[in-house]
Amino acid sequence: MQLVESGGGLVHPGGSLRLACAASGRTFSSYTMGWFRRAPGKEREFVAAIRRSGGNTYYADSVKGRFTISRDAAKNTVYLQMNSLKSEDTAVYYCASGSSWIVPTDGNEYAYWGQGTQVTVSS
Repeated sequence: MQLVESGGGLVHPGGSLRLACAASGRTFSSYTMGWFRRAPGKEREFVAAIRRSGGNTYYADSVKGRFTISRDAAKNTVYLQMNSLKSEDTAVYYCASGSSWIVPTDGNEYAYWGQGTQVTVSS
């Protein structure tokens, strides 16, 4: 499966961005999809995930209530709507996909990764 992220950029604190991840090469609807991020000098961390059905979603405590993950099966795309952005959200954001049964918060269980998109929150 190939994953291509888009939508990153520079935004002021309190602003919003929507990231998109377009998937191709395999049956998108069969996979758990996740978003992770890596800030400068820090380890990769889980942000959000969504099961193949779209019925179950998972969020890191640091983004809960501000970020929303969703998927569009017709477009083979998963989205991350990010609101009320803070400077600490600055990172490279990665899309990932894994089997339907994986632990969604564990990056080691994802099989496919995108190249990442930079999100910078700064005044």
